[in-house]
Amino acid sequence: MFKHFINLELKAFFRSASVGKSIGLKILMGFLVVYFLLVFLVLGIALYPMLEKVFPGQKPLTIVNSFVIFWLAFELVFRFFMQSLPVMNIKPLLVLPIKKESVIHFVLLKSLISIYNIFPLLVIIPFGVFNIIKGNDGTLNMIVWMFGMYILALIVNYANFLIKKKFAENIKAFLPFVVLGMVFFGLDYFGVFKITTLSGVVLDTLVLQPILVLVPILILAGFYFLNFKYLKNNFYLDNSLQSKVEEAKTSDLSWTKRFGEIAPFLQLDLKMIWRNKRPKTTIWISLIFLAYGLMIYTNPTYKDTPAFSVLVGILMTGVFMINYGQFVPSWDSNYYGMMMSQNIPMKQYLASKAGLMSVSVVILAILSTPYLYFGWNVLAINLACATYNLGVNIPVLLFAGSFNKKRIDLEKSPFMNYQGTGATQWIVGLPLMLIPTLIFYGIYKLINAEVAIIVIATIGVIGLVLRNYLLNTIAAGYTKRKYATINGFKQQEN
Repeated sequence: MFKHFINLELKAFFRSASVGKSIGLKILMGFLVVYFLLVFLVLGIALYPMLEKVFPGQKPLTIVNSFVIFWLAFELVFRFFMQSLPVMNIKPLLVLPIKKESVIHFVLLKSLISIYNIFPLLVIIPFGVFNIIKGNDGTLNMIVWMFGMYILALIVNYANFLIKKKFAENIKAFLPFVVLGMVFFGLDYFGVFKITTLSGVVLDTLVLQPILVLVPILILAGFYFLNFKYLKNNFYLDNSLQSKVEEAKTSDLSWTKRFGEIAPFLQLDLKMIWRNKRPKTTIWISLIFLAYGLMIYTNPTYKDTPAFSVLVGILMTGVFMINYGQFVPSWDSNYYGMMMSQNIPMKQYLASKAGLMSVSVVILAILSTPYLYFGWNVLAINLACATYNLGVNIPVLLFAGSFNKKRIDLEKSPFMNYQGTGATQWIVGLPLMLIPTLIFYGIYKLINAEVAIIVIATIGVIGLVLRNYLLNTIAAGYTKRKYATINGFKQQEN
């Protein structure tokens, strides 16, 4: 039966109407996969000698065992945001005399060939082979250790599926677990409770007593069974046909009337963001991304490279602007044709998008002010970058949007979702971040950082002064390509 399922999967891929689309994107993703495969392989080969050099006199295996707990936590969070659930078009199979258990087993086993399960092997196997060559532990013991590490990765794989089913619809419910993980990391970092010591003892015992590998195997079997049980309980045609019933919610958006002619469009955008998964998630991503500065400003490596702080400032104050703006007008793809059939001035439509992105930049700039703790120069760079985003990057995003022709599903998660992504989204990212960074770097080298900050802010102010002229020019481009955009939004992607 599995042979027939594999045959169906291959036919579904090659006969798909979208198999010939976005070839450039598929090639790019292929290169990225190969790149990361090489990165993990190099890490696996270099890990043993690197640990020997950094921690002389200590066994590299003992060090790795101590930090496995943090690797598992990181991998769980990474998979939650990046890994897609294994899927199969089961609706046609529900009316056929096929055992549902066979289909469920195929779906679950299909996830084993995921690229996310290959990455750990590229680190585990070379590191284990190094230990065998060095003769630190017995060959059998190390083979069992490698097998046990891979079992732990598979446990994370199936645990992620259960967590996604529970928290994907409400990402806020997942945040307490992230906070709990950060608390454990903090307790370990300050020596209050050494979770790394506990992890090291458990895995060191596994090396000495290979029979204990049965414990993670049993845990893996438990997670597999829980996934199987969940899928089996929801493996009915009624589940796929039944619509989701929710209590209708309303919100008072009368305050938007103070924005004049753009108020109706602004209300439409706010309702769209509030009621749909993909745009709503961009808000949470923006708030989480504010912590990006902590990884940069606390690292002494970047203290002598202020130009890199410009890149950070552009991202922190403009992350919502970028995530939202690069898909204008695709957010409205479901009803864009209807909107364009009305007597709606294109400039007003674009002004509402610019206004929403401008508000997000201002709010994120205000929320980033605590980085003043790291110095006035950091705050000044962030505010200059926010001004640059307002005056330059918002018009650039709106201009690039006139070339968007791909529709998007608002109810799909944005993580590892490339629906609506084309060449425009990849190209527009370069001028948004690289141009201000290069301008700052050039002036910083020629004069000093203070003058570079003033120039970046001044360019943003000039863009704000020219906002009306720029919107008129961009609106003309949207009008010119209106029918091509409408036709593109009519095309369905599988």
